[in-house]
Amino acid sequence: MSETTAARPRLSVLDLVPVRRAQSTGEALAASRSLAQVADAAGYERYWVAEHHNMPAVAATNPPVIIAMLAAATERIRVGSGGVMLPNHAPLAVAEQFALLEAAYPGRIDLGIGRAPGSDPVTSYALRHGGPVGGDDEAVARFAEHVGNVVAMMSPDGVGVQVQGRTHELRATPVATSVPQLWLLGSSDYSAHLAAQRGLPYVFAHHFSGEGTERALEIYRREFRPSAELDAPRTFLTVNAAVAETDAEARRRARPQQLMMLALRTGAPLGPQLSVEEAAAVELPPSHQEFADAMLARWVVGDAATARAQVATLAATYGVDEVMVNPVDGATDGTPMTAAPAREETLRLLAAA
Repeated sequence: MSETTAARPRLSVLDLVPVRRAQSTGEALAASRSLAQVADAAGYERYWVAEHHNMPAVAATNPPVIIAMLAAATERIRVGSGGVMLPNHAPLAVAEQFALLEAAYPGRIDLGIGRAPGSDPVTSYALRHGGPVGGDDEAVARFAEHVGNVVAMMSPDGVGVQVQGRTHELRATPVATSVPQLWLLGSSDYSAHLAAQRGLPYVFAHHFSGEGTERALEIYRREFRPSAELDAPRTFLTVNAAVAETDAEARRRARPQQLMMLALRTGAPLGPQLSVEEAAAVELPPSHQEFADAMLARWVVGDAATARAQVATLAATYGVDEVMVNPVDGATDGTPMTAAPAREETLRLLAAA
């Protein structure tokens, strides 16, 4: 049985902290802080930030730091990671970071964990230098073990570690009174199997691939085993979104992200995100334009009524009662560097009654 799907699904936000041409990292962070405040005021369920490294158009390199900033700037919305790429980090470091965030903002912190590196091989090596012995292969192979370690270390009782025949108590924080909500993230079947086996909530990265969603969610629901954390499957999916007063304007605002994703998928050089006007002037070869159009067809793009209907259809199709939107609207020339008004409009229009 899947979750009961509400006629109007709950809404959440995914943010990669995009960086556009001539914008500084600090200005991009300021724009995301304002976006989180809009989501908070509009009644969104949660606001997650991703982990990506060494990308000219993405400033979300360190989710715990950004989460602390956003939680301090908002009042009620849950704030979390979508996600922390666990192979890049020691499990204890992740447990300590999120235990502290939960202590500071009890009941508002989500820890979404992923298995992908979130970067290129050279950056992955630099991240893990002096870290997990065995490199990328071992870090990924021990992912399930490390997830279990994070869960145990964040609990109030901590975990016992055997060293030289003695048991040593290890806790992420001395006196925890609550723990972050843990989610497993995935864009393939692996995390669906693991989340089901461990009885953990699961999120499919529909925004990234748009394929395999139904299969992954079916695996998760079929194999789910109740746990101390969760007695029934709990899941939602993510989707890219651009919403404006008209369909044409929404498509225009989505084009900078379209071109960015096209470059990523075809191995073209990456740079800061283009403005809406710059993106409109880019002419693509027919084969690339066809690829870009196919990507856009899997996004939520249109006026408010169209977009809300698309979100409701997604929720009904996949049997979820929550949809997390990644507002991908580009900025027009002359937009203040510390603001993202088009992304804010997407959130307001989707949430409007």
